[in-house]
Amino acid sequence: MSYPSLFAPLDLGFTTLKNRVLMGSMHTGLEEYPDGAERLAAFYAERARHGVALIVSGGIAPDLTGVGMEGGAMLNDASQIPHHRTITEAVHQEGGKIALQILHTGRYSYQPHLVAPSALQAPINRFVPHELSHEEILQLIDNFARCAQTGAGGRIRRCRGDGFRRVFDQRISDAAHQSA
Repeated sequence: MSYPSLFAPLDLGFTTLKNRVLMGSMHTGLEEYPDGAERLAAFYAERARHGVALIVSGGIAPDLTGVGMEGGAMLNDASQIPHHRTITEAVHQEGGKIALQILHTGRYSYQPHLVAPSALQAPINRFVPHELSHEEILQLIDNFARCAQTGAGGRIRRCRGDGFRRVFDQRISDAAHQSA
């Protein structure tokens, strides 16, 4: 079977990919190590070197309530930019592009600061989430925007938000949300 377009450049309007090979997001666990930025930079750069045009990063939380575990990766202020820039520059040096996956883990977060639309414990979790108020939901939306804006300082030009599904879809599921 032939795929003539697979290795052809793809113009996205804001950038052009060298081909149509994409590496989807995956959590490697490297984010939590002290030398995690360097290890992730090497991991992603290797993929770009061997032809992946666009890499979607592992999930990065927009705030403390969204990290997957204690010490999990966040991007919510300028002090975290150098960490992320190490990764993006390594990918760019190999001719690849990288997009940031903004991930809020909602009631599935394995840490005590988790939040959700309702205070319903996930079956796989020992922590009960804090029920978000309307104001806290608006703040969480702002935190997603701030994460994306901060990512631009780390030379991340595109983001993919996954947290809305994990947090806000819970509002339409009786199993994960109870309205007052």
